[in-house]
Amino acid sequence: MTSIKEQAAISRLLSFLQDWDKSGKVARSHILSSFIETNQGKTAPELEKEFSQGASLFLVRLTTWLRLTYMTGCCLDKLLKSIGIFLSAVSSNRYLIEFLEVGGVLTLLEILGLEKIKEEHKKESIKLLQLIANSGRKYKELICESYGVRSIAEFLAKSKSEETQEEVQVLLDALVHGNPKYQNQVYKGLIALLPCASPKAQQLSLQTLRTAQSIIGTTHPSIVDCVLKVLRTMHLEVQYEAIELIKDLVNYDVRKTLLQGLVALLIPSVKETSKLQPKILNDSTVLQLTAHLPVFLQQAAAAKAIGVLARSNLSIAEELLHLRVVHSLMAAMGNTDHSNSQRLASLTLEYFVQMFPVVETHVRRSMGEELYNLFIVSASSPPLPQSSSYLRQNGAPTIPPLPQYTPTHGMGLVTGCWRACLGLGPSSRPLSVHFPALMSVGRLQHPSAQAQLQVQTVLASQLFLLSSEQCRGLVHENGQHSGGHLGSQQSQCYQSLTRLWHLQQHELLLWPFCK
Repeated sequence: MTSIKEQAAISRLLSFLQDWDKSGKVARSHILSSFIETNQGKTAPELEKEFSQGASLFLVRLTTWLRLTYMTGCCLDKLLKSIGIFLSAVSSNRYLIEFLEVGGVLTLLEILGLEKIKEEHKKESIKLLQLIANSGRKYKELICESYGVRSIAEFLAKSKSEETQEEVQVLLDALVHGNPKYQNQVYKGLIALLPCASPKAQQLSLQTLRTAQSIIGTTHPSIVDCVLKVLRTMHLEVQYEAIELIKDLVNYDVRKTLLQGLVALLIPSVKETSKLQPKILNDSTVLQLTAHLPVFLQQAAAAKAIGVLARSNLSIAEELLHLRVVHSLMAAMGNTDHSNSQRLASLTLEYFVQMFPVVETHVRRSMGEELYNLFIVSASSPPLPQSSSYLRQNGAPTIPPLPQYTPTHGMGLVTGCWRACLGLGPSSRPLSVHFPALMSVGRLQHPSAQAQLQVQTVLASQLFLLSSEQCRGLVHENGQHSGGHLGSQQSQCYQSLTRLWHLQQHELLLWPFCK
């Protein structure tokens, strides 16, 4: 026979359960608040003692109400926290099995896909899934068999809360560890997340991919293309994680494909760069402010990644040389529409010049002696102590007078150099190229001088792409060859470049050869 104390405890339990069954939404909300406050952190034996060995009777009522009301979101936050007290308790394996038997995993996954449910409620659902995944391999497999990877990945991409996204990353990391049957499914889900629009989701996916890659040991064919596309991001934290993953991927079988892709990104396609052509005004004297196209951001990130890889491993640097990386870096240095591409490409080229004498010989011959000397000096000289605020207070330096140029002839020369570098052959079509960083800051006295400086800047930034032998014989607008006159133009361009270098020392522009 039971003792008097046990009978009293059973009576209290029955009274509590009857109160729950008779209560409405408001009363049940108060019951849940009291339960969370008094039972947080208790072990399974302590919960059984609290409910007179009948804790499972209250848990089944919680799971039943969850399945009936989760679509409406009624008391969902408190309800999930109450269930979490049972699942997180020490020695709670019995409670976990009871929750899973009534379809608890499917319910939690469905909550993630409901648009009407608040973000904090979905966060509690993720925490419960973490508890289930951390309970053992068979529970991880149960989540994956319930199409959990797809639901979790979609929620990570759509979530607006960084805290919630970090909780999702913890869950995905748990699913990829100790889950050999479905770890490839998690790996593919992480790759599918890379093109999403959420920068935080991209960052967390890249971090988890590095872990998953080391566990799986083999690469998926689509990972190279997806990672290279991530380099178009404007967010530096995402770019950093992408480059870190690239550093890991070069140790796998996709090394050659990855290096070829990085080198190819240094020369954007004509289709992408044609978006920069002005549609309303085409006046060379008018300041043209161009947006940073994703393809230029990708170009700059590729130059940075190549520099990181080359410095980390000499054999990778040698492979890149066979892929004509020097040619592509010099082409990137000629991108006057994106100064960061010029800067990062010049820093990477500097490493190749310093490490390989044959590269130094070819770069010196392509640039010309004067331009190459400026390139070497800019790579080794420290920046001047003057800051931008100092220049704003004390005025910019005076720009020396510039020789007269014919703009039409100058633009035709740039067109020829650019097309020859890309292997497109000579052309007489004018090319509209502008240097807004210099145009907007330089203090010029006359509009004519402004136009002259613009043309000379374009010439100086493009001429190094070709050697002096290649420059001879370029076709001008009138279709006639004039090698001697072209040499004079090149000489004047070097003089203009010297003046522009002095401007860079005062932080008026970011010249591609400065650090």
